[in-house]
Formats: sequence, structure tokens, C-alpha cells
Amino acid sequence: MGAGSWGTALAKLLADNQHKVLLYDRAQNTIDEINTQHSNLTKLPNSFLPETVKATTDLVEAVSFSDIIVISVPTKVIRGVLGEIAQVIKTPKLIVNTSKGLEPETHKRVSEVTNEEIPENLLKGFVALTGPSHAEEVIIGLPTLVCSASENIEDAKLIQTLFSNTSYFRVYTLTDLAGAELGGALKNIYAIASGMLDGIGYGDNARAALIARALVEMRKLAIALGAQEETLYGLTGLGDLVVTTSSRHSRNFQAGVKLTQGKNLNETINSIPMVVEGFRTTLAAYEAARELQIETPIIDAVYNVIYLRQEVQTVVKELMMRSLKDEFIPFKMTKEN
Repeated sequence: MGAGSWGTALAKLLADNQHKVLLYDRAQNTIDEINTQHSNLTKLPNSFLPETVKATTDLVEAVSFSDIIVISVPTKVIRGVLGEIAQVIKTPKLIVNTSKGLEPETHKRVSEVTNEEIPENLLKGFVALTGPSHAEEVIIGLPTLVCSASENIEDAKLIQTLFSNTSYFRVYTLTDLAGAELGGALKNIYAIASGMLDGIGYGDNARAALIARALVEMRKLAIALGAQEETLYGLTGLGDLVVTTSSRHSRNFQAGVKLTQGKNLNETINSIPMVVEGFRTTLAAYEAARELQIETPIIDAVYNVIYLRQEVQTVVKELMMRSLKDEFIPFKMTKEN
């Protein structure tokens, strides 16, 4: 579901693994290109697809095609897409989500939204396929490692088997679904921050400090929201954090750079052809941290730039002027945190 860059890359991966794949998208021109030219170059360079990948704009056809539905649409529209699926689904399906974000206002993860939108008797299971991965590298077969996360280990193992190959894509299993989803969502905020640092000309020292302190901050908030600590030091936490804060493939990183070039939120969104998940996740994480009374200075700084229109140099100065403290302060889940 979704023939964007990531959906296209995963379709090719599954086809390389000798599976039949049907891509669903609402854009007829995208579907026509996939079916006639076996490519999706308008969404992803180098996206030449095996002929076993077919495409359709027919939602009923797409939902009935397989017992496994892979969701590769922005989190902004996931609730709506799931609601549409719920109207036509006839048999139980295993839902695999590949998007990374939190829903503003509710602060819910995609698995929680899925449980609300898909009837229980028609939801066979839920898996998050997530980790440090850029579609631009997967589509050309560069080595990539991710996690298949599910509270049901058998579901996680099934997706591990379907997506793994011995040439370029390796999947680990994980049962901490909350940790995997939260790590994948929160890292987008720090990618925006990293882009901001790059955009104003700060160097490697600043980026290294950001990554280290972001991990501390992400750990506090994610644990408070239900994650297991060790998950945050693995592929779906630290791994995804490093790749997204360090790569120009990241649209969140690109957005951070653009925010230092005099562009406001709407101008930045309009200047990037794909959805920047980190904007909505920043709002959700900021609100969640306030409710949980958890100190999140980096998230606050990104929020202040995006939503309060503060200058990047101003928020960086405020971060540097914070009171001095120990690097590691024991974190316990109390109301005071």
C-alpha cells in the first residue's frame, strides 16, 4: 500500500526474493509507469522493477491480493488508509507497517492506530519493519539491516523470512514493538536538528554531541512511553538515529537544512517532494513530554524553530547556556521526571 520511494524499494526487494507483489497507489500515472515501463523513476531514481511487480489503483484488488499487507504511506494518512482498508477487507490480514511516526494529539504509535481501525477478527497480526534504511540504497542492493518487530514472535519471524536475502537485506527479529516504533519515530526529530546544525555551518563536533545527547533524551521519553531500554541501543534506536542524522538521503535532515535558509514550516514542506515525518512527530513528542513531565531540550529546540519560528542560532545558544550537570543522571519513572 503506497508506491512511494520506500514502497517501491520494498516491492523490488520482495520480487528479488521470488515473491509476487502488487503495489497499490492512487496516482494513475505512477501505476501506469510501473505496469508498462517496470520502473517508478518519478518517485525513486534507479527504481527498475522485475516484471513480477504489478500495480493497481483498485483498493479491493490490492487488499484481496495477499494475506500480508505492507503499509508504506506517511503516518499522516495511515489512519485514513486503514479505515479504507477496513471497509473492503474480507479475510484476516497480517499488517506490516514501514512508516515511522507518531500521531499528534493522541501520541499513538501506528500499531495502536491499526488496532483501532481494523476489526479484531480481521487483524491477523501486526509487524513493524524498521531500522536504519534508505530506499535510495536498498533499490540498488546496498547492504541493509533492519528489524521485524512484533509482540508475536512467529509473525516477526515470518516477515524476517520473507524480506531477508543473502545478498543485501538482512532482518533481525524483535518483540519490543513499542521500542521499535518509538525509536523509528523519534529519530526523525533529531535528524531535523542535525540538518539545522549542518545548515548553519556547525561541524562534526556538534553533530557527534547531538547524536550522543539525542540518544539520552530519546531513551528517557521512549521508556516513559513503553519501550524497553535495550531496544534503543540497537538497529531501531541508535542505528536509525545515526543514519538519519548523518545522511543527505534523509528528508528530515534536508528539512532541517532548509529551515536555516529562511524558510518557514510551510515553505519547507512545499520545497520537499516527499513527506517530512519529523514535523508531526516533533509536535507529538513535545506534547507527550509535557504530559509526562520529562525534560527534552533537543525536542523543545526543534519545536521552537518549527512552530514558534525561533532562529536556529537562538535555540542552539539556549542549549549551550543550560545549567551544567553530570552527563549521566539516573532516570527513574516518577511523576517528577
